[in-house]
Amino acid sequence: MAKTRAPARLLVSDQQRAELRLIAASPSLSYRGVRQARGLLDASVGVGNEEIGRRRAVSANTVRQWRASFARTGVEGVGKVAPGRGRRSWLPEGTVAEVVRATLHEKPDDPCTHWTTRTLAKRMGIGKDTVAGIWRDHELKPWKVDTFKISNDPIGQWSSPLTRRPDARPWTVPNPACP
Repeated sequence: MAKTRAPARLLVSDQQRAELRLIAASPSLSYRGVRQARGLLDASVGVGNEEIGRRRAVSANTVRQWRASFARTGVEGVGKVAPGRGRRSWLPEGTVAEVVRATLHEKPDDPCTHWTTRTLAKRMGIGKDTVAGIWRDHELKPWKVDTFKISNDPIGQWSSPLTRRPDARPWTVPNPACP
């Protein structure tokens, strides 16, 4: 059986090592970046590619790619997906922009005051989860009101939760036209 030569230690400056430690210890960064940072820290102390791959549940070839990427881009490239890699969007060009535009500047055709994921999805011909994802990515929340509404109660006597106007209903009747 042929013996493989161990790779050289990855040369890492003290500042880069400190940044890699921060990434490796982060509970909020992506798993991809944390795993790569831990692998690069292992490589910086002389651990072999096969052992790093075993520890990080990746192939030795992936560790080699991490090393090459770190040599090219430094800490800034840790955890990043190379251009042209990753899942391609299946949405037609301009769909995301159209969903954002409709959410911000149009009202639904029915008597509802704002879009729901289902009504906008039906109008655009896409799935409700896709609309929800676009809203999440663009931090859109059309169900939230951004303006202050003046109360019809001039005195404020009915604002206590323990007292109730005698003519008020204990529940609200939903609008059947709005899903």
